[in-house]
Amino acid sequence: MQSPIEYHPIGVIRTPFKTPEGTPIQPTGGTDAEAVAEIFPKYRAGLEDLEGFSHLILLYHCHLSAPFRLKVRPFLDNTERGLFATRAPSRPNSIGLSVVRLSRIADHALYIKDVDILDGAPLLDIKPYVPAFDMRQGARSGWFETKAGQTGTIRDDGRFSKK
Repeated sequence: MQSPIEYHPIGVIRTPFKTPEGTPIQPTGGTDAEAVAEIFPKYRAGLEDLEGFSHLILLYHCHLSAPFRLKVRPFLDNTERGLFATRAPSRPNSIGLSVVRLSRIADHALYIKDVDILDGAPLLDIKPYVPAFDMRQGARSGWFETKAGQTGTIRDDGRFSKK
């Protein structure tokens, strides 16, 4: 039997999106939406040297997600899909991942843009976005290939949120 895994937030993300309904479904849909990632005191020294990066990868807990189902109808499609072939927030481990634009760092806070995160999300980790590491030539997007251009217009309708 595997041991339990525990994560502890390193901060909290403050955004203009108070409820799932109307929230962008991807960071590209949240262009220019501004937020602040407040870092808890014991982790603040870890922000050193981050100011040289234009983008960050934020890992966070999707705190308002409903329990997961293994088959879902994703926001960008009317077809039921396997959960792991989607980016639905309701997952066995409700971990969200967003690539955001870093505007500035002040004291204990990251000022970010292009946000698709709900207000109050516990921040689990921060990683710098490095194009040489994170972009892949020849990558395929499965069923998303014909849908990706819609992310700027589609908003969350509440289908994956706690009721």
